[in-house]
Amino acid sequence: MARPMSRLSRVLMTGPLAPFADAYGFELKQRGYTQRTAVNQLRQVTRLSRWLEASGLTVAELSVERVEEFLAVQRASGRHRASWSRPGLLCLLDVLRARGVLTAEEPAEPASPTEELMAAFERHLLAERGLAAGTVQGYVRHARRFLAGLSPSSDLASVTAQDVTEAVLRESTAVSVSATQNFVAGLRSFLRFCFAEGLVEVDLSQAALPATGRRHSSLPKGITKADAQALLGCCDRRSALGRRDYALLITLLRLGLRAGEVAALRLDDIDWRAGELVVRGKGARQDRLPLPADVGQAIASYLKSGRPVSDRREVFLRARAPFGPIAAGTVSSTVRRACRRAGIAEVGSHRLRHTVAGEMVSVGVPLTQIAQVLRHHSLQSTAIYARVDVDQLRRLAAPWPGGAQR
Repeated sequence: MARPMSRLSRVLMTGPLAPFADAYGFELKQRGYTQRTAVNQLRQVTRLSRWLEASGLTVAELSVERVEEFLAVQRASGRHRASWSRPGLLCLLDVLRARGVLTAEEPAEPASPTEELMAAFERHLLAERGLAAGTVQGYVRHARRFLAGLSPSSDLASVTAQDVTEAVLRESTAVSVSATQNFVAGLRSFLRFCFAEGLVEVDLSQAALPATGRRHSSLPKGITKADAQALLGCCDRRSALGRRDYALLITLLRLGLRAGEVAALRLDDIDWRAGELVVRGKGARQDRLPLPADVGQAIASYLKSGRPVSDRREVFLRARAPFGPIAAGTVSSTVRRACRRAGIAEVGSHRLRHTVAGEMVSVGVPLTQIAQVLRHHSLQSTAIYARVDVDQLRRLAAPWPGGAQR
């Protein structure tokens, strides 16, 4: 068999994947992989090619399942984790599909009645309720667990209030109070959906009684101005990653966005002439906020000198190839990483949101205006910040009976 050598990296590749080495290397370059990273990806595909050959498999039999099987072999062999790259192997599958090498995927088996019901419930939550994708996934998971807990002889039409109550009780003994509350919320939504669709004769959502528990109600905690300045100052704005981190952090500190809202920010959401940006929040809500000058300058600097070349419309991209959009978890990890660099106590991204609210309270901004900035649906969510200004609360406190007068 010929032993072609990739012109990109001079990596010697043998086995059934050898004829596709150059095409794969070219695709890696198109996706923004550096020369060194591309070499590592090619070496991994070389191992995959040898594994296919040893297993008696052809290129046409390669699939996502085969990739996962190969990665499991890598882990079992004790190979260093840095040499694993699922995205790199999925990129190979894209190359093979584009060349018509992979066989057509087998048609999916007909969905079970439960799966069809879950799909309909998911569409309802997304289209009718307008819930966020993460919330929808949680509600569907809770509904699936409820159905799995029913007796085999029961069907949805025969569900009773007792079945609902027992499901909540089972959940409350297995998980925390907050997890039980989430289960109840998802279950109630599912039962209301079933009633609206005529799958049950009675609305049983009220049978899912709310779970309560004693928990300490603490004040919302932000960070000090000194710590906020330390966070911004620890970013090396001479590097591309430093510019991204600085733009991300100052956006959190000035606008009080949630992690998911920062990750979802798109180039089209910024109106540079008007000095505004659109924030895509919970429940498909969109709000237009003023764009502070320092935030705009930080984002512009990142776009000009830090953001990888990409046709993606999200503002913040991964620092390493493939240059896709960052996830909400990346926003939180960026804040924690900055805390470690700055030498301050680690906090999550939501603490920066509390910081914005606390600063507005301290200068006397009315709660209604704070609610607009934080984009709360209800003033009850904003009312917790009324407790932050302890000095003002002391003036409202009535003297204790029999206590000393001051």
